[in-house]
Amino acid sequence: MAKAGETQDRCTQYALDVVSGKITAGEYVRLACQRHLDDIEKSKAAPYKYYFDVEKSEEILNFAEELTIAEGEENEHVTAYPFQCFILGSLNGWRTKEKSYRRFRTSYVQLGRQNGKSFINGILACYYGNFDGYKYGKIFCTATKQDQANIVFDEVAKFINSDEDLSEWFKVHDHNHTIDCLLTHSEIKALSGDTKSLDGHRAYLGIVDEYHAHKTNQMYKLLEGGIKKLKSALISVITTAGFDLKSPCYKLYEYCCNLLKGVFENDSQFVYIAQMDEHDDRYTPENWIKANPILEFDRDALENLIPIAHTARDMGGEDLRDFLVKQLNMWMQWSNSLYIKDIASWKACAVLKSLKDFRGSKCYVGVDLSSGGDLTSIAIVIPFMVEDTKKYFVHTHSFIPSSRVDEHIKTDKVPYDVWIEKGLVTVTETLGGIKTDYKYIIKYLEDLVREYNLKPQLICYDPHNASAFLSDLEAMGFDSISVTQTAKELNDATVDFRLEILAGNVEIEGMEVGKEGNKIVVPVDSLLVWSIANAKTISNNYGEIKIDKDITTERIDPIDAIIDAWKHAMKEEYRPDVNETVNEWLEQFEKYMKKGGEK
Repeated sequence: MAKAGETQDRCTQYALDVVSGKITAGEYVRLACQRHLDDIEKSKAAPYKYYFDVEKSEEILNFAEELTIAEGEENEHVTAYPFQCFILGSLNGWRTKEKSYRRFRTSYVQLGRQNGKSFINGILACYYGNFDGYKYGKIFCTATKQDQANIVFDEVAKFINSDEDLSEWFKVHDHNHTIDCLLTHSEIKALSGDTKSLDGHRAYLGIVDEYHAHKTNQMYKLLEGGIKKLKSALISVITTAGFDLKSPCYKLYEYCCNLLKGVFENDSQFVYIAQMDEHDDRYTPENWIKANPILEFDRDALENLIPIAHTARDMGGEDLRDFLVKQLNMWMQWSNSLYIKDIASWKACAVLKSLKDFRGSKCYVGVDLSSGGDLTSIAIVIPFMVEDTKKYFVHTHSFIPSSRVDEHIKTDKVPYDVWIEKGLVTVTETLGGIKTDYKYIIKYLEDLVREYNLKPQLICYDPHNASAFLSDLEAMGFDSISVTQTAKELNDATVDFRLEILAGNVEIEGMEVGKEGNKIVVPVDSLLVWSIANAKTISNNYGEIKIDKDITTERIDPIDAIIDAWKHAMKEEYRPDVNETVNEWLEQFEKYMKKGGEK
């Protein structure tokens, strides 16, 4: 920290101002700033491998403020806002003690619209391209579409074209979206979704713009794979929040939130997430600064946002969602018909239990059968009582034909290979591996019943495509019932399952993650999480609902199987079983007598 009379560096000053409350900020920005201050204290001890180099931090900020903004009526020098000083200063200032390599290898920054996201990445690209001392480096500006990838590229080009000195050190090639860095022989290039262009290249700086729009993490992973041998390489993700809670960006966002909260520990990941706190009033302008830190220093822009907010609030629907996601930087699913609107409520169902904790229990089995080579799923629903409250433990498993695995990885854009390796999906090999052999399902159920002494009360199945399944099912000796897949038939179960989730009465198998003393429980079955995130509701003319999906690649088979079983599990009534009570009493009495009876 600065001593009396000394000027504090701009990066650390921002952190101090946020933590003291002088600058308005949300929880995650406060945590990021506290992390910076704590790490400075840690760096004073020899075992801590990083230190904060004030000169390096100020160097990139001084460089940024030498750049010229040509957009508008007249040219002006860049003035870095304090939050931008914190981001840029942290990325360039934190170093390894041993060889002064940059500490942060990956960076996740989430800001509301018009907070200079591409501007920040443009500064990084320009600085690392020619003025960081690294020769023959590759700097990639990536996005899902070329137009989006060009945004950061264009920021760099504007800096160059508006400054005579810079234009001597760079050469811009607009026709192929490339900039030559003449001092270092490095190259800045804008790339779209053609991920093959990244194969074989090691990015010194990989920029992922608006990551929320990426359907897969393939581009991020290709960049990540290329930085292994580069000691100071950086992947910079700067994005707004998005609408797709199944996206790789949302997964990274959740990880970074937990990292700041101390659940995980990763010294090489930088995080800056500007968002409002959970209980903040969405329509109080002062709160908007938390999601839009630039508004702290531009009160005219804050005033201009007020009528936009009021219009969005009054119009509702898509206008309100767009305001909440893009202006207030809040993750939110787009569809009004989403079955579970807050996926966190489903993840909260995870507990440290498994089927072994329910040995000997009554259960209801749901089976969703595929018409051919798609996913087929089975669900076990176990009702149980905790004092006077009825709860449910849910277990699911899925099956897929061997010849369709690679196809579904490509079309569904999800990691079936990983789910297979984790034991969440069984690959069926018979019938040519083209369609699911239902004998696998029967065998899986038989094994569970035997291993855990489960007592299936009913096998609830979708009658569509069930003829081959029924002949095998009869041999098991369990009662079965068909469940017609209509809104009228499924409405009560669909509504009740959602209500019980929200009430906290549904449990799924979970596991602990995080560091000792600060762990959280997360669902084991990521396929089930993906499935429930896909589930939408559709209704008939009477307002009765059932679940459905938007497109053929959004699978909901595990949830279909659960709701088939739920239709009858929800009706389970608990009355004392006289025979079971008498048997338990006799067992206890025999044990008592063997010990010699009453003395």
